[in-house]
Amino acid sequence: MYTGLSYGDVMRLTSDNVCLGIDKKQWIYSEREKTSIPVKIPILSKALNIIEKYQTHPNSINKKTLFPTISNQKLNSYLKEIADVCGINKNLTFHIERHTFATTVTLNNGVPIETVSKLLGHSKITTTQIYAKVIERKVSEDMQRLERRF
Repeated sequence: MYTGLSYGDVMRLTSDNVCLGIDKKQWIYSEREKTSIPVKIPILSKALNIIEKYQTHPNSINKKTLFPTISNQKLNSYLKEIADVCGINKNLTFHIERHTFATTVTLNNGVPIETVSKLLGHSKITTTQIYAKVIERKVSEDMQRLERRF
């Protein structure tokens, strides 16, 4: 969903969690369900489009949440169907979204690991470093930058 939030954290979001941030743009202000750590996440335009699409869904209105309630199991079942239709040979799950956000969306695009750690609501940067280990390209780029300095 372009935020890195977990399934449980997304399902709990309400309109009260969407606020103007320091940059006068929309942010999600929330607290991780798992750790109670506060998170402040700038909302990327693609994520904002998804929020706007579903916040007027009858189930969202009834539950006063940004998204209609759906079980994690059912959501993952839909993701599997999408993967099959698209020819993706990977077991897509909502948790994979969190991993993809950490690696492909942020770290691969030069977002510092400290920022990614904050976005994911990790209490220790060592937790975030687990995601970073899979990014050999980033390591290569960092070393090339170092080499140019020498």
